[in-house]
Amino acid sequence: MTAVATTPKRRLAGVKQALRPLPWIGPAVALIVAIVLWPVVVMVKTSFTNIASDGFSTGGAGWKNYHSLLQEPALGGVVVRTLLWVALVVGVTMVIALALAQLFNTRFPGRRIARSALIAPWAASVMVTALVFRWALDPNSGAINVVLHAFGIVHQMGSHQADWLGSPGTAMICMMGVAVFVSLPFSTYALLAGLQGIPDEVHEAARVDGAGRWRSYLSVTLPLLRPSLLVATLINIINVFNSFPIIWEMTRGGPGYSTSTSTTMMFILKQSWVGESAALSVANFVLVVIIALAFLRVTTKDGGLG
Repeated sequence: MTAVATTPKRRLAGVKQALRPLPWIGPAVALIVAIVLWPVVVMVKTSFTNIASDGFSTGGAGWKNYHSLLQEPALGGVVVRTLLWVALVVGVTMVIALALAQLFNTRFPGRRIARSALIAPWAASVMVTALVFRWALDPNSGAINVVLHAFGIVHQMGSHQADWLGSPGTAMICMMGVAVFVSLPFSTYALLAGLQGIPDEVHEAARVDGAGRWRSYLSVTLPLLRPSLLVATLINIINVFNSFPIIWEMTRGGPGYSTSTSTTMMFILKQSWVGESAALSVANFVLVVIIALAFLRVTTKDGGLG
């Protein structure tokens, strides 16, 4: 009898022990459910709903919204443009950030000021930064064209070449430059933290073994910097993939869809075809989840993060 009576008491004690952290993590869990999980449920439900242009639901749509999305003539170009947008912006950002992190990891006059200045693009709103660059690229009174005109460059190129955002090709290049500009601070500081976490003894041991500076960098520094590189790259991929303010404020994704990525296309579709927009949102969400899972697989394989 004693053993039988003791078992429920132990179970009750175990339940109380498990529920003890609930008052502390409960608000965070509730916030995640309300801000993250519930909108995802609504988004998926909307993608299978037939919604009229006035916003009222007229019943289920099955896979119609996904089929209509696949029939969009601009979808193929938008997908290719999105992949190029992410690959080029993240690639250029990480290369420049790696160089800046290496620079800031060495001592030079004014290093503290330079480090502080690098925070400015990160501290400012992305939308405000995009607006500033859009004004600077204005073909008539933009600061960039004023400077180029003063040096005679715009006059030599022809006035039609000065409308940087008027052509899809030059507009994408300009927007990529802005995206790299706003992505550099976080990436640089993430890599700088990784560099500063590498013990000096490791480099000294490499020099004793006869490794030169370049060989030591490739064989010692980069492998030890791998966790920071992976984290910075993943966060950049997600941020750049979901980037909306830069493209929307500078070109509105146009003309047509010529400068749109999947994120801006999703917003444009929402104005007339809510179901298709929700279907594209689901596709974007699934892709981001796949990227995150792939990252976790890479970082946990062979002790990727430590």
